[in-house]
Amino acid sequence: MVFAASDLPEQSDPTVPPMVVPHPGPQRQVQSRDILQGEREVWIIHGQDMYRLRETKNGKLILQK
Repeated sequence: MVFAASDLPEQSDPTVPPMVVPHPGPQRQVQSRDILQGEREVWIIHGQDMYRLRETKNGKLILQK
């Protein structure tokens, strides 16, 4: 989503950080089915940490450290 400067509200309080506008460039997208590959959960290694990505019975995704 791209915003024109005229679409943004005026920033009157100098103590509030400026608004962050989403970058208009394309973002890489990955399908959850490509990550899970038919499983209900997978373990993701990120640096020295491991995370569990799990699909619930309701089809929601939960990422836990």
